[in-house]
Amino acid sequence: MYVGKSVNRVDAYDKVTGRAKYTEDFIRNGAYTAKILHSTIAHGKVISIDTSKAEKLEGIIKIITCFDVPKHSFPTAGHPWSVDENHQDIADRRLLNEHVRYYGDDIAVVIAENEVQALQALKLIEVEYEEYEAVFDPIESMNSNSTPIHEETPNNIIGHTKNRFGNYEEAIKEKGLIKIDTWYETPIVQHSHIENHIAYAYEEQGKIVVVASTQIPHIVRRVCGQALGISWGKIRIVKPYIGGGFGNKQDALYEPLVAYLTTQVGGHPVKLDSTREETFVSSRTRHSEKIHIISYVRSDGTFVARKLELYANNGGYASHGHSIAAKGTNCFHQLYPCDNIEADGYTVYTNLPTAGAMRGYGIPQTMFAFESHLDDVALKLGLDPIELRIQNIMPKGFKDGFSRNENYYDSFREAIAVGRRAIDYDKKREEYKNQSGNIRRGVGLGCFWYNTGVYPISVETSSCRMVLNQDGSVQVQLGETEIGQGGDTAFSQMAADSIGVPLDDIHIVSTQDTDVTPFGLGAYASRQTYMASFSITNTAKIFKEKIIDRARKELEFAPKNLDLVDGMIIRKTDNRQLMSLGELATIALYDNKDSDHISAESTYTIRNNAFSFGASFAEVEVDIALGKVKILRLVNVHDCGKLINPRLAEAQAHGGMSMAVGFALSEELKYNDKGKILNNNLLDYKLSTTMDHPNFEVYFIENPEPTSPYNTKSLGEPPTCSPAPAIRNAILNATGVRVNQCPMTPHVLFPLFKEAGLIENDYEKEMKYENKAWSVENV
Repeated sequence: MYVGKSVNRVDAYDKVTGRAKYTEDFIRNGAYTAKILHSTIAHGKVISIDTSKAEKLEGIIKIITCFDVPKHSFPTAGHPWSVDENHQDIADRRLLNEHVRYYGDDIAVVIAENEVQALQALKLIEVEYEEYEAVFDPIESMNSNSTPIHEETPNNIIGHTKNRFGNYEEAIKEKGLIKIDTWYETPIVQHSHIENHIAYAYEEQGKIVVVASTQIPHIVRRVCGQALGISWGKIRIVKPYIGGGFGNKQDALYEPLVAYLTTQVGGHPVKLDSTREETFVSSRTRHSEKIHIISYVRSDGTFVARKLELYANNGGYASHGHSIAAKGTNCFHQLYPCDNIEADGYTVYTNLPTAGAMRGYGIPQTMFAFESHLDDVALKLGLDPIELRIQNIMPKGFKDGFSRNENYYDSFREAIAVGRRAIDYDKKREEYKNQSGNIRRGVGLGCFWYNTGVYPISVETSSCRMVLNQDGSVQVQLGETEIGQGGDTAFSQMAADSIGVPLDDIHIVSTQDTDVTPFGLGAYASRQTYMASFSITNTAKIFKEKIIDRARKELEFAPKNLDLVDGMIIRKTDNRQLMSLGELATIALYDNKDSDHISAESTYTIRNNAFSFGASFAEVEVDIALGKVKILRLVNVHDCGKLINPRLAEAQAHGGMSMAVGFALSEELKYNDKGKILNNNLLDYKLSTTMDHPNFEVYFIENPEPTSPYNTKSLGEPPTCSPAPAIRNAILNATGVRVNQCPMTPHVLFPLFKEAGLIENDYEKEMKYENKAWSVENV
């Protein structure tokens, strides 16, 4: 066994289990390396795996195949557990898989002393497959007669949402209606967070300890227990400060596997560090969707009947299942309410990498379709796109019967008005009329709505612990997680304000440890500031009451006459400062007659949800001959309630807008006819960079959310939702060409411009003339 000379392996031995207790230094530097063998077919069955050659290499500790792991399946989605079986996530994953469901599926793992040895061993493993027909398109998959991707789902349909309002078939019989019927398509994209997925595990004091780059430590604990078939309490998850997630780490990725691997090598630490290439293929992606919308409208812009078909490509495993497509489907009847609606949303297994949560949770895809369609309707009717939206968009007072979300303000029209002024929309629309030539400009917009959290679909709960230190500062712990978005800053601000101490006196614990940290659900669904505000304010109330009660004892004042303001105990009647919180804390802790360690902890179950609203406005310049789009301006307007931290809010918006630019113009995972991803690296996968961005402009409408202690609501994901359709609609305004798929690359735009006659009329004629003149002169 290889151990670096500077590494002290064993600190002590646990008397109960007899296992080694490893030092932190050894856990980091002396862990075995695990590397996964991925399938080289998209669909089939592993018949045999020959590891004999690989096992002869120096440094190979153990090789585990899909035939060796426990045979029970488990779910991976980062959703709260439900005691209702009907609301539990689909358990279709195993630690390693005999039935291969995409090119890159996990079929074996090598544990070695170091990475080089593990990679060498992978090359020597021989695999025999029985190959099945693979399907990559969701509509083809649900109608396929080939071997089901999962035996328990014969038609490959994971879920189906069916919404019916009014009488669609009867409504479309009205005379004089205008029909707009269009398909839209969005691509598979990847989160591309800075830190790839990494996890390591070891056994200590009768527990499996997993340290992981995750957004959802308490949820991962449960999934690991289910995957290994052991009590959840025998798993301990530690989440350090991590480098981004964007939803990809709202899944149990390789934590269950490393938890299992350490048990196979005597509890020795085992580390699994995914490469960028593996992260692209074998973690999670954003769903590609095909969306069909039919609208029947009157000439004045009134919607009479609307129809939606949505097909989400989920890849080889369920992950978050149908929840993402269901969210987009349910948005259809809320964003632009109409009396007569038929909506069907399907989530379908295919033999591509698994899709899961990604920033926006299905809404960027549906907003691209829904908001593109609004401009298509406006174009058909000869109406201004803004006026069509103002006429039909969700009104003040709208309430969703299921979520109980309510639109308390006329937020949509406010957001549209702010963006309209900011980008000088009316002047630009007039200026860009009747353009000719190769370079053309246009302006466009797209709107969005978004929820805050997951209630009532799943439980929403948050817990908080506060502890008074000897100097009067306060330790704060939450189950909600910091993943680079600034959550800890917002939590600290709310805690300081709720308790009555300076912000500098709040010490928030960024690391979550499921053995120590109060239970919380983690970072997803743009929930954290909203949900944590309930537990923070509730705990602060209890905490502050204990502080005031102790101050009463020391000062012999009635509690109702005392308050804690800016770290000072004051008398309410005249605001006189009586003593500092630090003085009180020292007395309380060290009083040899009545020592008191002041702390508080509480859990709050949230039974609310909240709409966030907004719009994006884009101004673009289109080079028709090159099929290239340059964004001149991009404006986001958000109603996310009251801002806790304006700078963080603006930065959050900038990040989301950047992701949306890539979604609109460049990002797409490409695969060949075998299902192999072709651009699983940061060279060939075209992320947008600062060179592709204009100066992002962000405006906030601070309508206070009445359901929230701090009047705030979701902002984390909304910035990604509406820029793509705004860019698309600006291209439409510039060129008159409807682009119905993302990304809108030159490969997509050039054929459309050619088909529309733009290149022939404005460029090729000129080139033909020049070529003719040149040839005559030379003759």
